[in-house]
Amino acid sequence: MLKIEIRYAQVSDCDLIVDFIKAIAEYEKLSDQVVANKDIIYQSIFVEKSANVIIAFVDNEPAGYALFFYNFSTFKGKKGLYLEDIFVYKKFRKNGIGNKMFTFLIEEAKKNNCGRMEWICLDWNQSAIDFYLSKKAIPLSEWTVYRIDEKNF
Repeated sequence: MLKIEIRYAQVSDCDLIVDFIKAIAEYEKLSDQVVANKDIIYQSIFVEKSANVIIAFVDNEPAGYALFFYNFSTFKGKKGLYLEDIFVYKKFRKNGIGNKMFTFLIEEAKKNNCGRMEWICLDWNQSAIDFYLSKKAIPLSEWTVYRIDEKNF
């Protein structure tokens, strides 16, 4: 039986968070887009408090992370929890770690009176899609994500 612990990231975890970001970018075939580094993560998460990070450990070894922040739904009239990343290292997958982190986030959303929890998933990531559907998530196929990158502001 694996001992899984989930806790909020601490300042001393900045390098680890960057490692997770690079790992998820590699998994998503987007490594060329990563510009985040230890200083950016420190400033964004621990000074500006733009986002929150939880880290999962298995027997004290880093196994996964999730990065999230709060937004606001005008329709609900409440804040929402937006899940930017959830990732588990390959060697730890299929051990319930992603499930445990997801449940942790749902509990955070409830505790913070959120009206909903949302995220984006790549179309080709069938294992993630299957996981989200198992959680009773509803794909919003009638919505299209648009983006303007900072280079175009």
